[in-house]
Amino acid sequence: MRFRPTFLLLAAALTLGGTTPDRESTSPEPVRDPTVYVDPLIGTMNGGNVFPGAVVPYGMLSWSPENTRGDATRTAAPGGYRYDTTRIRGFSLTHMSGTGCAGGSGDIPFFPFAGEVTSSPAGDTRDAVYASDFAHADETAEPGHYKVKLASGVTADLTATARTGSGRFTYPADRPATMLIRTANSEVGSTMSDVRIDPATRTVSGSVTSGNFCGYLSPEGRRAYYTLHFTARFDRAFKAVGTWQDAALTPGSTSAGGGTGGFWEGGRPVAGKGAGGYVQFEPGSGPVNVKVGISYVSQAGAEANLRAENPRDRSFDAVREAARRAWRDRLGAIRVGGGTEADRTTFYTALYHSLLHPNVISDTDGRYRGSNDRVHKVARGRGAQYGTFSGWDVYRSQVQLLTLLDPRTGSDVAQSLLELARQNGGVWDRWLHGAAGTHVMNGDPSPIALAGIRAFGGTDFDLRGALDSLVRAATVPTERDLSPAGRPVLSAGQRPSLDKYLAKHYMPSVSNAWGGAAETLEMSGADFALSQLARAAGKNTTAAAFADRSQWWQNNFNSAATPAGGYIANRKADGSWVTGFTPATRNGFVEGTAAQYTWMVQHNPAGLFAAMGGRDRAVARLDAFFHKDDGSWALTDSGGEKSELDNEPTINVPYLYAYAGAPYKTQETVRAAMRELWSTRPGGIPGNDDLGTMSSWYVFSALGMYPQVPSRAELVLSSPLFPYVHIERPHGNDIEIRATGASAGAPYVHSLKVDGRPADRPWLPSSFVRDGGRLDYTLDATPNRSWGSGPADAPPSFREGERPHRAGR
Repeated sequence: MRFRPTFLLLAAALTLGGTTPDRESTSPEPVRDPTVYVDPLIGTMNGGNVFPGAVVPYGMLSWSPENTRGDATRTAAPGGYRYDTTRIRGFSLTHMSGTGCAGGSGDIPFFPFAGEVTSSPAGDTRDAVYASDFAHADETAEPGHYKVKLASGVTADLTATARTGSGRFTYPADRPATMLIRTANSEVGSTMSDVRIDPATRTVSGSVTSGNFCGYLSPEGRRAYYTLHFTARFDRAFKAVGTWQDAALTPGSTSAGGGTGGFWEGGRPVAGKGAGGYVQFEPGSGPVNVKVGISYVSQAGAEANLRAENPRDRSFDAVREAARRAWRDRLGAIRVGGGTEADRTTFYTALYHSLLHPNVISDTDGRYRGSNDRVHKVARGRGAQYGTFSGWDVYRSQVQLLTLLDPRTGSDVAQSLLELARQNGGVWDRWLHGAAGTHVMNGDPSPIALAGIRAFGGTDFDLRGALDSLVRAATVPTERDLSPAGRPVLSAGQRPSLDKYLAKHYMPSVSNAWGGAAETLEMSGADFALSQLARAAGKNTTAAAFADRSQWWQNNFNSAATPAGGYIANRKADGSWVTGFTPATRNGFVEGTAAQYTWMVQHNPAGLFAAMGGRDRAVARLDAFFHKDDGSWALTDSGGEKSELDNEPTINVPYLYAYAGAPYKTQETVRAAMRELWSTRPGGIPGNDDLGTMSSWYVFSALGMYPQVPSRAELVLSSPLFPYVHIERPHGNDIEIRATGASAGAPYVHSLKVDGRPADRPWLPSSFVRDGGRLDYTLDATPNRSWGSGPADAPPSFREGERPHRAGR
């Protein structure tokens, strides 16, 4: 069961009738330090799957706890931590925020154990011995810092740089002080690991080879595709050392190796298998400090990263303060004024979660291990090489947000994706874990991500090189495209069954893709993005061809699907419709239904509405989509014919009202979703955060704007949550928002001025993102139904290449 906090603010506002809220005479003071409003524990329940540990923006290292529910082969939640599971088996050095499946990363768990090691930790399959309970009252989580006192009496205090971590562990004075390094125990297991202990230099080093993201779903995922190396340097001498491999414990040993197995046995680690080492310190001599460096390149890379970022003379407190400053600077790019403390906490926590990924995968010397498992170097002028990119999720709003705030990072992400594709034989994988493709999900998100990055100011990447590669991938079927490997969830090809798509102009119900109808919608969006990239590169013929292809979604629109009107539906190769259709069907769709996917024509809502029978029909259907029969909200968990704003396929849909002449309904629906689905509680993120995707939706929505067409920079408006917002950008062109009435919680726009001029349109042109500017809102508790409602006021739809719908047989 998912926790759904109930908020009455919007309902109260809607009952005020014509009452006008008090107007702010002056703008409230913007927050000075946004880090105090971040709570990393938000989203650690009910499927948010975020982690609360120590990390800096886009950091390679994230030092965070691994919870256990009594099974050493399963993490409590993807991301390692679940709020209602108060037992810890280790603190791992890498994590992914908000993913699904069984997790991933969680490499090299360190566990401070107040006792003697008398049996192999690998044999503790129920985590009964080498784990400890804790209470949330003894836990602190804040940007760049995590601290917890375990029931064993040990306190773990953790902080981080981009590629290193600092740990301070305090043990009870009257008990043995031991540190376990579980090298084999990545969240979903390992094929190999090794550990080496050097008492003379007080160093433990080694590596783990892992991968296996979503491997339990398909043999295609049951493979290792990265090796993480580590070096840990302690400030205390070792009183005793030892290692283990599987059931065998070897006191005094300084090296061991072995993996947990399981990649080929259902994609799960095998109970009782694994290797690691332990070191013990003289008890009662004060805290044990350790500095850890990691690298995906080599052991020497881990040591070099440690020397460069966390030298011996740098104190724990200095590292923690630098991490806090790094977050203060990043989060401070958006400074809000006013609002409740809960609003500020939800907002800045969402912004924090939006800036955790992608991750730096290059070392301080610029070297990184690429998707072909060879070592490459970041080109001169680039900040870093990035990996861990959940394309299907983040193309919708997360890359746009990070680029809006820092175009250089956006440009580096775009160039990173191109470099990894070049190393991967020209294949742009949908979901990168580190540098490696996992093939997870559907569609071809890379064109949309790159177009979105470019539209929001990240223009410093090889546009023509990227375009050539992506166009080839969209026009020339590869061996992987033609292969059923991994089907359906982990389809190996970038455009599975591209041959069928090019022949039919839709994806048939039987193909290598996951969900025929959903795939057609995803491909239409990707092709529209290619038209935008081509136009930016001056390739007008290519742009026109892909603009035409972007309208192929029409071939999956069945105007006679139900008596109530047309829907996107699954279609057979012979042109006939798959039988047994209902709006709630999942046949042909990915993590959604026909009713939910029908709206996913982001680039051409006007064309979709025309197919539905016009704007009035579209508004009526949107009303039914977001409401139950009694008029109450149906925002999630209300059945397959209603919205699911806790997952990606429908998060853009509230903004479609603006295209249909009812922008006030966008304003009230977005505000209702923010109030009912988001909170400051551990369950306060609706659904998987998916590397910041859901959180970036909240950030944009709280600002009162959203990139509904993700490959362009027009912003569809809702209404600002805060009376004052200042968005500071690195090269000027700042954005300032003032919203009279926001302090009273008013969700409706009564009037708007853009740079001092009255504006009647519920959207901003791409030039606003480019140039910046000032927005002055007047908000009210009652809707202004005429503002932005005219046909000429609607945001642009891109209808090139439209043709009459073919109904099929």
